[in-house]
Amino acid sequence: MGDLLILVGICIGSFAGLWMLFEAFKESILWGLACLFLPFAGLLFLVLHWQVAKAPFLLGLLAIPFYVVGGGLIS
Repeated sequence: MGDLLILVGICIGSFAGLWMLFEAFKESILWGLACLFLPFAGLLFLVLHWQVAKAPFLLGLLAIPFYVVGGGLIS
């Protein structure tokens, strides 16, 4: 059961990350490339473009309980 919860968390987190990347590319090609290759560009994009980035960010936060509960069930 823990493995399944972690897998669900990975799917949610991956979808949220890709969604954030698509939003960055929709803003501009430079934002998209920066978020793809620079470590803190995604955080900067989140702060500067909160209105478009808040939905994927909050969805990514939803993945955390799946990791925590799934990890607790495995150990």
